[in-house]
Order: sequence, then structure tokens, then C-alpha cells
Amino acid sequence: MDLYEYQGKELFRRFEIPVSEGRSAATPEEARAAAAELGGQVVVKAQVLTGGRGKAGGIKLAATPDEAEQRAGEILGLDIRGHVVRKLWIERASEIAREYYLSLTFDRSEKQSLFMFTTEGGIDIEEVAARSPERLARLHVDPLVGFQPYQARWLAFTGGLGDANEQKQLAAIAERLYRASAECEAMLCEINPLIVTPEGELRALDAKVTIDDNALYRHPDLAELRDPEALPPQERLAKERGLAYVKLDGDIGILGNGAGLVMSTLDVVAQAGGQPANFCDVGGGAKAEEIVSALEVITADPVKAILFNIFGGITRGGEVARGLLEALDRMAIAVPIVVRLDGTEAEEGRRLLAEAARPNIHPEATMLDAARRVVELAG
Repeated sequence: MDLYEYQGKELFRRFEIPVSEGRSAATPEEARAAAAELGGQVVVKAQVLTGGRGKAGGIKLAATPDEAEQRAGEILGLDIRGHVVRKLWIERASEIAREYYLSLTFDRSEKQSLFMFTTEGGIDIEEVAARSPERLARLHVDPLVGFQPYQARWLAFTGGLGDANEQKQLAAIAERLYRASAECEAMLCEINPLIVTPEGELRALDAKVTIDDNALYRHPDLAELRDPEALPPQERLAKERGLAYVKLDGDIGILGNGAGLVMSTLDVVAQAGGQPANFCDVGGGAKAEEIVSALEVITADPVKAILFNIFGGITRGGEVARGLLEALDRMAIAVPIVVRLDGTEAEEGRRLLAEAARPNIHPEATMLDAARRVVELAG
């Protein structure tokens, strides 16, 4: 679960990571009031769960409350990479002497947290890694040992930080960032830029935080921060129905049970020359109602054909067939549906589909045959 910048900064403040003072706003009038309360020059920032805000015109300076209201009116409703701006963060403007980069992410390959620090902040970290990788300090932290003071010093020296006062501040911020990540079970805590003010103070000017979805049941306070309106309609519907859904760029809808089978199906469809439009994983014990919900989600995208690939373990083929037929009774699905059933009660499922004799249902015996057929039907 991604947090908005203002939510990430509230989290940072909880762990005593220095951030600039600010107020949230949802209307131009609220932005004006926030700017008046903060006083002086402010920055009006779009709150969206994507990058590229500055280049898209989503971050603007305002010298007065009236100007803040005007800038807010320009930013609200802006479409930034498919995300419509509905919230703003009005922040007291900061004087910047230098910009650094600090992040803590989870490295799955090493099964450890990974710190990254460089004095070349304020730009895409990928550019630094590609152009001058020696300027990017990388440090893994053993979860059984935890983050140690000597590691903070190593991070500062290796990243090119020479000022002793800044080194001390960086060490404190890194330790608090690690504590925030561990206690909140975050997959990413990123500060870009980590600024240095003319007075020599290090401060987080941005906050990008991603919380592990699987840990949210242990953090109800963080779970409440999720904004359902930020998700596309299909993803919102899928979450409401308890389904795993991912939007892709093609024209073939994919429905399967189990992440491994679904991923294999995507590969086989691509091998057959097709392009998946999405995939929906109904899980290992899908019933008829889940199948109906999955079809509603899949057909919300403009698909030309749908591939059902079900391997019955605890999922029963008869239930899948009944769910599909029930969905066709409820919904007007005109696109062809290729069905491959195998495993538990597969014969029962195939029998039910054959007896129904629906013109847009096309059974196939193997996954490869099903992939080839769905690509052919998608045209």
C-alpha cells in the first residue's frame, strides 16, 4: 500500500525524522487558509501515488495565500500519469543548499533491508546508478542484528558526505528510518530529496512510503490511510471482491486460480502471439460467486476474448462451470471465452459446459491449445 507524501511525512514525524511544516487541503479555499496559517512563501504540491509531479505541473510556489488559492485551482483535477489530483499538500517553502538521496527498501534476493545513499539527490536515482554507480552507497542490514552506528558512518563516508555535522544528522535519520520501516513493516521508505538548508540542517523534503499489504492486519491505523478513490475502478472493484487483479496493455482477459498458474498462462499466451489485457486470480478455492465477480472485473476492460485456465485442487471444476454459466445469465458477455479445465471435477465442469451449449464458450483440453485458440479468436 502506497502512502501519499503528506501521510508519509506524518509517519516520518512520528519517528522524529525532520520534515517541513505543512497542511493538507482538498479545495482552493482550504489551500488559501493553510497558506495563511503557515505564513510566508509556500509550495502547493499535488498528492498522487505516482512520480513526475513536478514535470507535470503538480508542484508550484506561491508567495501569498491568494496565490496559493490560485495555484491550488490550477493543480486540482490535473491528470498526472493517469492519477487525478484530489488532494494537496501546502508546505512552508524551504531554502535548499544541497540535495541528497536516502532510501531503505527490501531486497528480496538477499532477504534483507537495503540502504541506498548518495549526495546526488533530487533526480531519478536510476540516473545516478547508471551514470556514476560509485557515488551510490549500498548497504544491506541483517534483520537479526539490526542497524548499527558503524553502518551509518560507512553509509555517509561511502556516499561522499564529508561534513561532520551532516554525517551525525544522517546517522540519526538513517537509524530512525530503519526503525520506522521495521515497526511499520514497510517495503520502501524513500527520501528524495533529503535537503540541506543554508543553516546546515538535514530535512526530508519528500516522502515515499510503501507498506506491506500482507502486514496491514497488524497495523489498523495504517490500513485506514488507504485511499480507495486513488485506485482505478477495476482495481477498486477487485479489492472489494477480494480478488487479485493486474491491468496490462493487451486485449485478452485472463482468469486463473493461483498466482503461479496465472503467471504461466500469461507466458503461454505471449508465446502464442497474444497480448493479455489483464489477469484476475480467483485463488485456490474459488466458488461460483467468485467466478462471477472475476468476470465482472475482467470485462470492465475492453477485451476481445477471455481465457479461463483452471486447475482444480480445492477449486472444483463443477463450481467453475456453474459460475461461468451464472455469469453469462447475469451479464451480456459477447466476446468469446476459451475454457481449459483440469483437475478436481474437471469432467463434471466440461459436461456442464457441453450441455449448456453456449455459442461463445470454447472448451480446450490443454493450456497451449487454449492459448492458441484465444489468440485466434481475439483476431
